[in-house]
Formats: sequence, structure tokens, C-alpha cells
Amino acid sequence: MTTFPPAVLMRARAAARPQVTGSVSGAMGLTLTVDGLKAAVGDLVEIDPTTRPLLAEVVAVGRDRLTCMPLGTLSGVHAGAPVRATGMPLQVPVGDDLLGRVLDGLGRPVDGRGPLGSRVSYVDLASETPHALSRTRVEEPLTFGVRALDTLVPCGKGQRLGIFAGSGVGKSSLLAQITRGTDADVRVIGLIGERGREVREFLEENLGAEGMARTVVVVATSDEPPLVRLKAAFVATRIAEAFRDQGRDVLLLMDSITRTAMAQREVGLSAGEPPATRGYPPSVFAMMPQLLEKAGTGVTGSITGLYTVLVEGDDHNEPIADTARSILDGHIVLTRKLATVGHFPAIDVLESISRVAGAVVPPAQMADAREVRRLMGALRDVRELIEIGAYQTGSDPLVDRARALAPAIDAFLQQPLGESTPAAESWAMLQQIARAA
Repeated sequence: MTTFPPAVLMRARAAARPQVTGSVSGAMGLTLTVDGLKAAVGDLVEIDPTTRPLLAEVVAVGRDRLTCMPLGTLSGVHAGAPVRATGMPLQVPVGDDLLGRVLDGLGRPVDGRGPLGSRVSYVDLASETPHALSRTRVEEPLTFGVRALDTLVPCGKGQRLGIFAGSGVGKSSLLAQITRGTDADVRVIGLIGERGREVREFLEENLGAEGMARTVVVVATSDEPPLVRLKAAFVATRIAEAFRDQGRDVLLLMDSITRTAMAQREVGLSAGEPPATRGYPPSVFAMMPQLLEKAGTGVTGSITGLYTVLVEGDDHNEPIADTARSILDGHIVLTRKLATVGHFPAIDVLESISRVAGAVVPPAQMADAREVRRLMGALRDVRELIEIGAYQTGSDPLVDRARALAPAIDAFLQQPLGESTPAAESWAMLQQIARAA
């Protein structure tokens, strides 16, 4: 007997179901209400399906009324407009034919290269997060080709790292450099709430043809409806999950988790949630672990997550940054002070940490990394004394050694955009610095 995948059966049942229509009874803000129709929370409905189709998601149900949020603009929607239930939630394309493609926040191709190929299947956006005890441990390193990260903030396959920075300090450029230099099997990039001008620039200049070859990009620009921006983060994650379930090592880069939280804030406030910490409703802090916990190792394969966190006013203790830091397995801090003097990547190594470094780096290399950190810390502690001429050479042998090695350390930490350094070469350079007399 022939068996069919659950997603195929669901679409077949939806197509065979008798067509029942309701009507729009009101629209306000980001929500609209529908009367005369039955649907489950999370299902899609189609408004005015014959003349101007608009998809909306059911976010609340009553005895005789649905509350929906549109996946598009409400302009032109009028009271009495017919509404049809699709009988299914949002479906996401997955498969090898997505590689090299650019999708919108709902998983539809927007790169002008026609429809997706035959090696694509559709699955529900909702998925089960791997159980904690079914996950394999993070024990293998994942290289980025960035010297400062591969040695001083090392990442493991299945780890989740946050890139914390204010605006304009090089987050997107660092992501592009990592995308080109990583040894991951597949890269999935979610550009959430980005400026429209920057998307094509990021794809053509920062990524290029070589970077796109093993990459899937999901884009939801800042002018998209908040629900589309929110869905885009989960669409990118769901695509990464499908590759992980094939046994591949996936690098998921999301820029940014802050704009995803802002989209959830707009959705929550429109649905009537009370504002809490700095105007963020409780659903924001429930959504973040649901999204971030989907990354990581599975029974087979892994998703290594890199999430940029836009810290408002360079305040690293604001609610979204603080919540993300508590969930993630480490953080990379970019500082404006380094960016303004042309130091790229502007990584503050002493403020950055990887919580799995000891599990993915051999003891000898960890000792070299700790020694370089110790030298940098000693120099930072007396920098003000040196600048005003109050430090006397010979007062502290460690500081004297750090001052002598400072040019070599700075040269090691700086790396031009587009340059990728193999991990073995990076460790050799770091060892030379750490063991210099």
C-alpha cells in the first residue's frame, strides 16, 4: 500500500474539505475579526480569495468569531469581504533546491529565478524541539575563518552564540565573513527587519556567488508586516532544522534577534497584551527561548546558531540582550570604540566568552589562549597609567611583556573583510605570540 508524507495528506484533506466561507466583520490596527468561520489557532485563512487574496493567521478564537493577523497589508480590506479557511497552518519549503536561493519571510522565492525545483518538499512551520536528553554533546569545533573567534572565542558544532553590538559597528560584515570562512555543510541566513537598501548589498558584495553556493537566505525587510518579520525567523530556523535532520552540520545566522523581538512586541500589543519591561509584553520573553532552543545538536546533525543582538544605546543590560545572554551558550561583544578606529572585526575579546571552549579545544591550545587573554587583561588594567605617563617600565614584568607584544596581538586580532584564515594557521600564530619571551 502506498504511503504519503503527513504534509501531503494534510493538503489533500484541505483540498477535499467542503468550502465554507465567513466574512470580515472588522479591522483595527494589525488585527481583523472574521465571523461565520471555524478554524484553529495557527491556521491560515484567505481573505477575498477571488479578487485580492490576502493570507492571515488565526491568533485567537471565540465562540462565533476569529481574530486574525494578516500576512500582508490591510489596505483595501472592507467589512463583509469573504474569508475562506485553508484548513492548514503555514507550510515551509525544505530541501536541497533551496541552496543558493533567496526567500521572503513566508518561504516564497524572491530572487527572480523562478519557482523552486523538484527537490523541495513542504512541511509545517511548527516543529518539535529536540528533547534535552536526545541531544548529543557539543564536542567538535566549528571554524569560522576569523582568527579572533576560532582561537579566543571558539565555537562548537551545535553551540548558540550571540553577537552583541550597537548599530553600525560591523555585525553584518562579520556575519558575511563568517559565512564565507566557515566549514559548515550548509548556511542559512535570516535577515529580519533589515533596511531594504542593505539586502542586495549584503547578498552581492558581502556574500557574493561563492558565499551563496551553499547558502539559503530568508529576508523580511523592516517595512514588512510584523507577523511576516516574526515568521521569517521561524522559517529560517525550520529550514535549518530540515537540513540538520538529514545529518548535516548547519550554520544558522540571524540578524537580528532584537528585531524579531520587536516584531513579537507589535503582535502582542495588537492582540491586547499588557506592556511589561520597557514596553515588551510577556509573549516576547516566551518566544525567545522557543526560537533559540530549536538550534543546537540533534540525534543526527547540528545547528550552530549565531544571533545578532542590537543593544539599544550600547546598553548591554537592556531586556532583550539580557534575556538572550541568559539563553545562549556564549556571547561575542563588538564595541564602537574599536570600530571607530578602524579595528575590524571590532571584537572585544576580553568581554566575549564561549561556554563550550573547554570541550572543543585541546588543553595546550587553551593554555595559549588563556595566556594571550592574560596579556591583554594586564595591558588594559594599566592603559590609563600608560597614557598619562605614570607607568614606569619594570614595575610589572607581565605588563612590560604585554606592551612589547601589543603590536603583534593587534595585528592578529585585525583581519580584513574577505580574508579567511584556516584554523591551524590561526592557532600557530596565537601560539607564537603566547610563547614569545
